[in-house]
Amino acid sequence: MQARGRPLHQKLVLGVEIVATYIRVRARLRNAPLPTTVATLRGGSRLNGSAEALEESVRLGHAVRRTLRLLPTGGDCLTQSLVLTRLLARRGIASELVIGVTPGERFGAHAWVERENVALLPAHRRRFENLARL
Repeated sequence: MQARGRPLHQKLVLGVEIVATYIRVRARLRNAPLPTTVATLRGGSRLNGSAEALEESVRLGHAVRRTLRLLPTGGDCLTQSLVLTRLLARRGIASELVIGVTPGERFGAHAWVERENVALLPAHRRRFENLARL
């Protein structure tokens, strides 16, 4: 059986990879500062900029969102961004983790991942000013 685009077994394998990465990310966040966690998740991989990488990055961003929203604590933007960062690094795809804030009385913060200035997870750029890029 094939579900839109990719065979079902490939989607299941990716889903398992996403959930396993999610568990790893949650553990790392409890034990290390964010920059250290990001560096660990990237694992010193040699990252490239091939033309196909952007399409694969967008596909993985959608898969991470669809999979993690099913988990009770998987919907937060930072966790999704870190999981996506790890999946991209495992495939040798460079990306940037962006942290944004809305200063003032209604302070807010948001995290997302970009590749070639394309947001791979919802960026809400109109509301958030870039604070850091990792």
